[in-house]
Amino acid sequence: MTLKDNVLIKSLNTEEFRRSLKGSHIPIGAGEYLLILILGTVLAAMVYILLVILLVILEIEINPISFLPYEISVLLLFLILVGGFFLFAYMYPQTVAAGRKTRIELDLPYAVTYMQALSTTMTLFSIFKSVSDNEDLYGEVSKECGMIIRDVEYFGDDLLTAMRNVQESTPSPTFSELLNDLAMVFKTGGSMTDFFASKSAHYRETAMQELENTLKTMEIMAEIYVTAFVAGPIAIMIMVVAQNLSGQSTIDLLEPLMYIGLPIGASAMIFLLYIMMPPDNLEVSRKEITQSEYADTNIDSESIQLVDNKFLKRLQSKKQAIKIKTVLKNPLRYYVSDYQYSMVFGMAAAGAVTLLYMNGYLLEFFPKYTLESFICIVICAFMFPIAFAYEARSWYLKKFESQLPGFLREISDMKDMGMTLQSAIHIIAQSKIGVLTSEVKIASEEIKMGTSVSSALYKLEERIGLVSVKRAISLVIKASEITDHLREILAIAISDLEHYLRMKNERFGVSFIYVAIIYLSYGIFLYSAYELNVSFVQSFMDFDISFNLDANIQEMFHISIILGLFSGIMAGQLSSNTMLAGLKHSIIFMIASLVLFVFIIQV
Repeated sequence: MTLKDNVLIKSLNTEEFRRSLKGSHIPIGAGEYLLILILGTVLAAMVYILLVILLVILEIEINPISFLPYEISVLLLFLILVGGFFLFAYMYPQTVAAGRKTRIELDLPYAVTYMQALSTTMTLFSIFKSVSDNEDLYGEVSKECGMIIRDVEYFGDDLLTAMRNVQESTPSPTFSELLNDLAMVFKTGGSMTDFFASKSAHYRETAMQELENTLKTMEIMAEIYVTAFVAGPIAIMIMVVAQNLSGQSTIDLLEPLMYIGLPIGASAMIFLLYIMMPPDNLEVSRKEITQSEYADTNIDSESIQLVDNKFLKRLQSKKQAIKIKTVLKNPLRYYVSDYQYSMVFGMAAAGAVTLLYMNGYLLEFFPKYTLESFICIVICAFMFPIAFAYEARSWYLKKFESQLPGFLREISDMKDMGMTLQSAIHIIAQSKIGVLTSEVKIASEEIKMGTSVSSALYKLEERIGLVSVKRAISLVIKASEITDHLREILAIAISDLEHYLRMKNERFGVSFIYVAIIYLSYGIFLYSAYELNVSFVQSFMDFDISFNLDANIQEMFHISIILGLFSGIMAGQLSSNTMLAGLKHSIIFMIASLVLFVFIIQV
């Protein structure tokens, strides 16, 4: 039976699925993807059946759903796991496409502003190519423009055909509408500059609406998480205590749910948020500057062979010495600039804690629940250096973002007074505008030493590396190179940057509420654990009830460790859509759990 004749594949291969697969940029055809999906589902089913047969042969009976008969429970779990795998894999392209749609529509206003600056002197194809080359600035919009460039340069399509192809495959209706209208302007010979100017304000409103939809999705996800993964464990704790008091212990039956189901479910929620929501662009994105202003200088091969190798070695060692001196002069800046340093410190700290545990030193401080205390401390020791680097970088880069509009306004005001861009940079370098001053001073010194203004600004944006900063500076660089109307471009750049900061503040305001709810929910969880073990259970001890209070506390400690780790990461995903932002929350939750179960609850 051929692929096309497969009835199941033909029934699943709908037009909507094919469009989602194209929109997700998964490099595989719809028929091949569905075939792999079906084979993967069959393989998962076979693995499950073999595992059940193995347990039967070994005479091990595990009933995953205790209140149902064993056969029904195994069959129901089979349907849930295998059906869930199939459904997730089938919906994955649609989920990725939906996430790309959100990212495209949030980045589109800035890309259109950039196109507007280029449209005064560049052709439409060159504009698309320039946006495509700046993927670190315009994200998914650059990838869509890259598809246009690919169709023209590699497949030989004309520009309008390439635009129509992307118009049909893009997951964003807004970007599709832009390509359609742009094609009409291109065919009729209209002014692209006026077209992009008229579209810029419209797409800002569209981006705000998209952000509102994204925040609603985030609210739903946060409510589901709090209900299922915080309130659920509280209900499990109460159920376990009640059944233990009645002499019917069910903790062994609930262990798979707590130790496997809780991490898998929380990880799935975090992964969905990562796909569907745009990140808070605080990551540093740098391009290596490999070409100087004097790269066109011709050097013949014979001259290259006459280079003094000893001199080159001395030059290299001198550069290395200068770099080490610079690092020692400002170690914190280099520490927060690359997470590899913090990873090394984190692994060293975790290794030190592990040695203390293996040598028995932790036993002196934590005579009870030593293993659980070790797990909490080693995780916190590993995460703390990384969390510190991320938070320090976030603070530093947010300062740049907040000060950049003022920097651009000062340049605009000086341009109004008739100054050149070069003179404006020299004057601003002497003023105090916060953390941005040091970078502007470096740019000013480079200009005095003969570097062009464009190159100095380009190096400035690469040193900072923040996406929002690079968008604004790159716009100024392009405008200074191709147009005399720099003041108008500066006004656009300021407006774009302020729009970006407003959207960030709105997202932070909404996410802050749900981060606070996660803190409150985890606090309720710890308070419930305290009340159950201190007040509720101990009140039954006078009735001579057989109850292992120590084991009960230990199990709750395990749940709190798992819940604290994943709740913190979830809080980071909600606030900034990055696990790194959640490390500080996880550390706080796990320390609170350690203090409660080791020092406050006394058995």
